[in-house]
Amino acid sequence: MIPAAVLSRLEEEARARGKSLAEVLLEKLAIDPAAKAEAYLELHEKYLAEAEELYKKGDLLQAGEKYWGAVAALLNAIGELLGVEHYSHRDYQLIITRIYRETGDIDVVRLFRMAEALHANFYHNFLDRDLFERHREDALALVERLKRYISLKRR
Repeated sequence: MIPAAVLSRLEEEARARGKSLAEVLLEKLAIDPAAKAEAYLELHEKYLAEAEELYKKGDLLQAGEKYWGAVAALLNAIGELLGVEHYSHRDYQLIITRIYRETGDIDVVRLFRMAEALHANFYHNFLDRDLFERHREDALALVERLKRYISLKRR
């Protein structure tokens, strides 16, 4: 059980940082990086399933934010595996740049920008359905590339 006052502060921090309560708790827990990475992978699966459900219902704003959450969770897992910071958009960009430099896959940079736009769209609602579809496809392609990268790093 988490005391109500502590839970309230954690929820407030999560809202202020645009993260889920689970993400904030994972950041604060002192567990080994491999275990944290595994927890982030599970969180990615949860967000992706929620995104697909919202997408099927036509709630593109919420779906887009969940697709972004799935990408961010994978980047957090990679950050844990690499032992690098993964708490901000800048950190995510640095991780993406590192993946590009290690793999030579320049598409990860473009795919990341497309996924990041889904996050921005949640706040500003600028994507029509056609453009949303393209961003969604690219976010899903990025998810697959990030999962492959994680597989390589776990060997």
